[in-house]
Amino acid sequence: MVTHPGFHLAMAKAGVGTQTMRFLEVTGRAVYGRDGSCMQTLDLPQRLVAWGQIHAFLAGHLRSTRILSGRALTHFRQDEAGVTAFLEGGGELEGDLLVGADGLRSKVRELLGIAQKPLYAGYVAWRGLVDERALPAGSREDLMSRFTFGFPPGEQILGYPVIGRGVSSPGVRRFLNYVWYRPVSRHRTLADMLTGSDGNQYHDGIPPKLLRPDILAEIRADAAKVLPPQFADAVAGTAHPLLQPIFDFAAPAMTFGRVALIGDAAFVARPHCGMGVTKALEDAVALSEAFSNGSLPVAQALARYGAVRLETGRALVRHAQELGNCIAQTPVEVETVQAEVDHLIRNVAVAPAAPPARAS
Repeated sequence: MVTHPGFHLAMAKAGVGTQTMRFLEVTGRAVYGRDGSCMQTLDLPQRLVAWGQIHAFLAGHLRSTRILSGRALTHFRQDEAGVTAFLEGGGELEGDLLVGADGLRSKVRELLGIAQKPLYAGYVAWRGLVDERALPAGSREDLMSRFTFGFPPGEQILGYPVIGRGVSSPGVRRFLNYVWYRPVSRHRTLADMLTGSDGNQYHDGIPPKLLRPDILAEIRADAAKVLPPQFADAVAGTAHPLLQPIFDFAAPAMTFGRVALIGDAAFVARPHCGMGVTKALEDAVALSEAFSNGSLPVAQALARYGAVRLETGRALVRHAQELGNCIAQTPVEVETVQAEVDHLIRNVAVAPAAPPARAS
């Protein structure tokens, strides 16, 4: 993930400093054309960190007795005295409030009876992780020091370096993480693409190893036809790419009695923003601060939280939709979008940016 100031602030408020985290730093951004030439650059230093590292840091600051793994929520009951959560296989937990931090397909949101469902945006993201050593030398040099982009007509691909698991500095082992946004092709349907080699149809995303050979061959062939060659090398070097349908979702509210929603359980912004983790962390900070006055009743404190974060969530969803407008659905849209992208590449101002401040 890309770190933002809100990330460092939230981690500090949680009592977890980021000074000892391992970051990868990129010097800026670059756009590559279909022929592999660099069409534009922008000086924009940024710091990247692995989500698994954040999760481990946070979990390490909690007592193990406070984490129950593999215990799914089945239902809950709330009244004036508190909330009782009932768990799969028996057992229950009691508390003053219930926080639904359970993502796109939130069980808590479902149990609240919210009618809105995540809405498919009309395109998918192909994601891959490639060891930099598997890339040809030229592609490795172009893709591993900056945030990089390509804009095939009606599509978008971006890439950035990430740190490999279980490797400590010095001698960091790096991987290229790429995300290729594209509409579902006309001779395919999303349901067809999500039907695995085992014959089962998956609804939200298919296990990468179950992608059918014909789908995999098609995506590699398309990469060679439409992508900058550096990115085509990356796709060719991915044994099991991840297919992710893109969704929008905005909850009508973030609090319901003694129940609060945070993160993707409340708002799902398309990944173009690069704000998913930071948004969830900022929700958590706002929820904590809403209870900083211990004399407030739970419902009143939750209402304060919702008032602070509701419009932020809505604004992020709208912004991500605007950024996703370059992913075209029809030939007319492709022509219009390509003209806009060409204009952007030719006229963007290249302004150096100061390195981001390190958390103190």
